[in-house]
Amino acid sequence: MELELEIVYEDEYILAINKAAGLLVHRTKLARDAKEFALQILRDQVGYQVTPIHRLDRKTSGVLLFAKQQEFVHPFQLALQDDNTQKRYLAIVRGYFPDEITVDYPLINDSGKTQEALTQFRLIQRTEVPLPFGKFETSRYSLIEAFPRTGRMHQIRKHLNHLRHPIIGDRPHGCNKQNALFLKEFGLEKMLLHAESLRIWHPFLEKELVIKAGLSAHFLEMNEQLGLVEF
Repeated sequence: MELELEIVYEDEYILAINKAAGLLVHRTKLARDAKEFALQILRDQVGYQVTPIHRLDRKTSGVLLFAKQQEFVHPFQLALQDDNTQKRYLAIVRGYFPDEITVDYPLINDSGKTQEALTQFRLIQRTEVPLPFGKFETSRYSLIEAFPRTGRMHQIRKHLNHLRHPIIGDRPHGCNKQNALFLKEFGLEKMLLHAESLRIWHPFLEKELVIKAGLSAHFLEMNEQLGLVEF
């Protein structure tokens, strides 16, 4: 049975889905192993052609926008670039995270070009669990929220690695030892990064839109295992 996507918002111009972790937005030569793609699944599910308005990493879950007609794409892409647009992500990271921090750290893209990149981070909750790691008898983690102000590839993942608070389950920007620990203890193979909400000005309806996507089962399970807040 083919995967059915969760549609979290729809009007006459766009559809928004809650993309599952591990699902590619569309076909790419970089992931020849993939057999399912959000674009094709959604097209078959609704019965007409749709076009992605933006992207989410394959490993990232959450809000993903599609246009019902090609001419709707560009106005929404312009709206995404507006300073008032807010993308909110949730992540579980290694260590005790600071209460609040802004990272202004340039990133190098696949073409070797250096690009400005800015992300704001805020702590939601810290936790310490009786999980031995290395020379320590316990392990410390944090649930955080991230607000990227620029849209670089793997921006949040790279910025958190730069802070030495990598996302649990992130490969290759995370901590291999922590990833191995979570695989052994919890069977976690997915990354704990979720695009929780998008606040954007609707260019056709001329009103502010807030689209939310609930956390996936693996994220909720890790929240419970680590004693983090319930959603």
